[in-house]
Formats: sequence, C-alpha cells, structure tokens
Amino acid sequence: MKRPLGQHLWYKLVRASAVIFSVILFRVRAHGRHYQPTEGAVLVVANHQSHLDPPLIGMLCYRHLNFLARESLFHFFLLRWLIRSLDSIPIDRDGIGLSGIKETLRRLKRGEMVLVFPEGSRSPDGQVGVLKPGFCALARRSGVQVLPVAIAGAFEAWPRNCRLPRPRTVQIQFGHPLTSAQIGGYSDEELIAEIRRRLIDCHSAAASRLLRADDFHEASCPGS
Repeated sequence: MKRPLGQHLWYKLVRASAVIFSVILFRVRAHGRHYQPTEGAVLVVANHQSHLDPPLIGMLCYRHLNFLARESLFHFFLLRWLIRSLDSIPIDRDGIGLSGIKETLRRLKRGEMVLVFPEGSRSPDGQVGVLKPGFCALARRSGVQVLPVAIAGAFEAWPRNCRLPRPRTVQIQFGHPLTSAQIGGYSDEELIAEIRRRLIDCHSAAASRLLRADDFHEASCPGS
C-alpha cells in the first residue's frame, strides 16, 4: 500500500526517534531480524509484557508495521493524535471487534504487516501466557506468513503496576516464520500450540541474553 509521502516520512521519523530513545534508556538489542519476510502479508505475533512492546517491535521491523490500538487509548488527545497519525487499527474493549477484523484483513490482503498480541493483555509475570484463538482466522488468510517475536525485559522496564517506565535492559528475538502452507497443515489447536512453543523458545533465547547482559553490566561496575 502506498501511503501519502507526509505520512510515510512521519512514520520514519517516529521510528527513528523510538530507536534513539530505546537504545539509550533500555539498551535494546535484537536478534533474528533477518527472519522477517521481505514481501507479502505477514502477521507478527508477539508476547505482551508492557506498553513498550508495540513501538519496540515496530522500530525493529524493516517494513511498515500496522498496530492494533484499543479504543480506550483514543480518549487521550495526544495519544489519539499519535495513534491516528501512525494509521493504527482501532479495536473494541473486549477484543478485536468486527470492524477491526475487517480492516486488519484488508491490510493483510494488501500484503502488509500487522502486529497482534494473542495473549490479549499484558503479562502479569513476564512469562508467555495462554494464547487466545482469535488470531487463527487471520493467520489462515491466503498468502499470510506468521512471524513470532518475543520480548524479554520490557516487563521489568514497565510492569502493569507502574505508571511510568524505568531504565532496564530489553532483548528482542525474532523467530522463523511459518509459511501459509505450514499454517494450513495445522488445526486451530495445533496452530496455537505451535505458535506458543515458538514464542516460548524466542523468549527463552532473549531472556538468556538478558541475563548475560545484566551479569556483564554488574561485573563492569566495581563495587556494585
């Protein structure tokens, strides 16, 4: 999809700003970015640790990433303006909603990338939780690939009980995508189990690097 030049440049500016902010404040590191499909419709599925997750994943995607945003976020003027300027897809409070599904499918049919969090809400403990089945219908669209992405450290940076984020190290791991042919060979239950397995594997890899990074940081600070 070709967006207006102004909107395209604004997205690039926001993404560049997010990169600078995140590297400085959260020492963000990512692995497996080369697994991203370079063309065609992609459903990006990720674990959900904090409010930081959408911008962190978006800034690491080489292509324009479409975000889903709960309608409640549109109640705040500045946030509403930012969300709309990034061409996000509004969803209702209880789920993706019919209008959200239609718009998401339209963008996938145009060969775009869309980010979803199949856990449905932020994790209470930072671990990969139970996945809801709603993403399966989206994943079964013709030509769609599913790209697993896991975040570790964002929960510590901005847990649910904190109003503002705090400096912490964040690691992000991209996994191997599932092709449309592979997706067609799974039942919904099998697809959910396979996606969750891949998210857990990615999260474990990111968490291991996070632990090593923290150990290195402590070792490099005598007297800590």
